[in-house]
Amino acid sequence: MTTSNLMKVMLALALATSFAAVAAEKEVSDSDRIAQYRDMISDGNPADFDEMAGEELWKTAAGPSNATLEKCDLGKGPGVVKGVYAILPKYFKDTDKVQDLESRLVTCMVTLQGFSEEELVKKPFSTEQKKSDITLLTTYVVGQSKGVKMNVSTKHPKEKEAYDLGKVIFNYRAGPYDFACSTCHATNSVRIRMQDLPNLNVKSNAQSAYTSWPAYRVSQGLTRSFQWRLNDCFRQQRFPEPKFISETTIDLTMFLAVSANGAQYAGPGLKR
Repeated sequence: MTTSNLMKVMLALALATSFAAVAAEKEVSDSDRIAQYRDMISDGNPADFDEMAGEELWKTAAGPSNATLEKCDLGKGPGVVKGVYAILPKYFKDTDKVQDLESRLVTCMVTLQGFSEEELVKKPFSTEQKKSDITLLTTYVVGQSKGVKMNVSTKHPKEKEAYDLGKVIFNYRAGPYDFACSTCHATNSVRIRMQDLPNLNVKSNAQSAYTSWPAYRVSQGLTRSFQWRLNDCFRQQRFPEPKFISETTIDLTMFLAVSANGAQYAGPGLKR
């Protein structure tokens, strides 16, 4: 074979290899790449440190009453944290309300420790400068339900009412862009930037989405609660930011939590 022919063969092989690489690259979807990225960051969850900090807060006397939260009833009796997140939100007789985890923690911090609810709800989310005690406590409690099957009840009339209202809120279109939660989360195969948007009307999607929150956001370096997640969704819809632990957010949480029934809770999760 002449030098000229050899060079042609080598060029042909190089082009074939290049085309094969391009074809293989095209076969890997953006969703696959995102999944690969999540696998890369999944070795160890920084939320574990917040969980430990939350446990210390739970057991440390604080507030004007100098009391711990070890007598706090989150739905399974005073002091019980194992499995409670899997049954929340639920109706509590002492407040005559349906409460999610964060609103119930506020109730305990007020009644047991003597804190002011007005002060607690002013800055309930963690920032780069200061982590929120409520978020730390939430992270601790949810960690005690890992592996427990979701079983949120709608038997009490107020629980059923909260679920029904939450479903209405999920589908309610308003705001400058005429958006609803369902605008992004009732359609298959859609995405915002790198984020897949699960169709929450599909049972398996609702289960995997709900049971991965609260979660540590790598891009923010902070653990984020479910109340924060809902607030951020309202922000993206260009709605006014809801008041922390408002009935609106609790009702919406009830609808989504019931939709996740039957799945094992897997949080705290890890998000990009």
